Amino acid sequence: MEKQLITGSEALVRSLIHEGVHTLFGYPGGAIMPVYDCLYDYKEKLQHVLVRHEQGAAHAAQGYARVSGEVGVCVVTSGPGATNAITGIGDAMLDSTPIVVIAGQVVSSLLGSDAFQEIDLVSLTQPITKWSYQIRRAEDIPWAVARAFYVARSGRPGPVVLDFAKNAQIEKVAYEPCTIDYIRSYVPVPEMDPKAIAEAAAIINSAKKPWALVGQGVELGEAQNELMEFLEKADIPAGCTLLGLSALPSAHPLNKGMLGMHGNLGPNLKTNECDVLIAIGMRFDDRVTGNLKTYAKQAKIIHFDIDPAEVDKNVKTTVAVLGDCKETLAAVTELLEKNNHREWRDSFLPCEEKEYEAVVEKEIHPKEGQITMGEVIHAVSEATNHQAVLVTDVGQNQMFAARYFKFSQKRSMVTSGGLGTMGFGLPAAIGAAFGAPNRTVCFFCGDGGLQMTIQELGTIMETGTNVKIILLNNSFLGMVRQWQELFFKERYSNTPMINPDFVKIASAYGIKGRKVQQREELAGAIEEMLATDGSYLLEVEVEQVGMVYPMVPAGDTVTNVMLG
Repeated sequence: MEKQLITGSEALVRSLIHEGVHTLFGYPGGAIMPVYDCLYDYKEKLQHVLVRHEQGAAHAAQGYARVSGEVGVCVVTSGPGATNAITGIGDAMLDSTPIVVIAGQVVSSLLGSDAFQEIDLVSLTQPITKWSYQIRRAEDIPWAVARAFYVARSGRPGPVVLDFAKNAQIEKVAYEPCTIDYIRSYVPVPEMDPKAIAEAAAIINSAKKPWALVGQGVELGEAQNELMEFLEKADIPAGCTLLGLSALPSAHPLNKGMLGMHGNLGPNLKTNECDVLIAIGMRFDDRVTGNLKTYAKQAKIIHFDIDPAEVDKNVKTTVAVLGDCKETLAAVTELLEKNNHREWRDSFLPCEEKEYEAVVEKEIHPKEGQITMGEVIHAVSEATNHQAVLVTDVGQNQMFAARYFKFSQKRSMVTSGGLGTMGFGLPAAIGAAFGAPNRTVCFFCGDGGLQMTIQELGTIMETGTNVKIILLNNSFLGMVRQWQELFFKERYSNTPMINPDFVKIASAYGIKGRKVQQREELAGAIEEMLATDGSYLLEVEVEQVGMVYPMVPAGDTVTNVMLG
């Protein structure tokens, strides 16, 4: 019996369903119209979320992937549709976020002719994807989609681009679903080396001052339980990177806080005091290490990572433990001796007390003056019992949120780390709301970043998405202003902002909102926001001269910590 022939567009849609996809973020256009026409017949199986800009589609797919652990998918048209998505693709590459971007393309016969809305997307995106491929024939669709999802989700996750020629969308093909779990010469997970496991365990067992750095790799590898067993058995204090903050509950006694430029005092100082530094699923980013010439030179370095390219890239390791950290952590833990490092753990306490007195207390419990960003974030975290998903934009709002929002559940931190993309937050929060529909999503932003993708309020209006938007409005590009104050003699060049009435804008999109200017209004406004069904915009007028401390100046020694 002859198999029924279907269009390439339907082959794509069936292939997505075969991969377990049920939510897409996208924006239609001429070169992807056959796919959108097919989606009309699959409304019951595939939920399509119409964003208001293609950058929003890519960021929404990221937010969805980060909280759900699934591959995020976005669909865009050719030319400007594809190029608008590139910021999200680059962001996903630097933050190891698995997304598949499906872009329309002109018909194969016109490739290279500068046809209307033609752009060489494969060449543009090859440096910022795990794989970028152009589909020119309908018969290649099942294979290309299967390979795209396998590459995106396997090993160290990341973005994949499928550039989909229009002729392949309308050609007929006998569809056969395809599954891929192997690609020749592609080794997503290095084989675990028993010698490295034994060597790492021996070094940790003999350590007097072991110190663990926890990165997003723990979240990506679903190794949160293995991490806890590892730390608890050997009694190892730990600090978390920005993207790794929810890998370990904030209240865990071994969690000493955040690493890096605006991290906690103890984690930064103790990096240059420990005798063994254990990096787990993190890449020694410059915002964590500061000046590499003075970074942890006294310590033996053990690096757990799934990507061999990260080993010795920035920091020379003593032992590299390659593999999936869910497996490698468990293997090392088996060889660890039950230990007690109480004196070493207690040495963090004076740092915590000093930081609390110099920075934290006056930031989250100010006695006078304008409302601070820290007190707003602390109050929202407390009101959600530290169970919400945190989404941030980029800037001071991001750093204050990372410092004062607390976590009790995994996969709860969604922010743009490596690329630092202003405008990331609002669409990413929408994606997170679809990826974790039963959780509260709290999105913190500044007045600058919100306006970069403010059109996505239209996506909220259309879908009824539930996002709690907390706008920390200081009428400045706050982080740039902070650098201007510290390093550019207070020359505030193009950082003050004249802003619109954000509550009115939200109201125009059918989103309830409220502006708070007085401290005594804050608690009631937060309660009202959380009690409201659906999205809500809480605008808080915060101090203009707020500064994120502690701070390690860019490129400086990690122990040169400014407290104010």
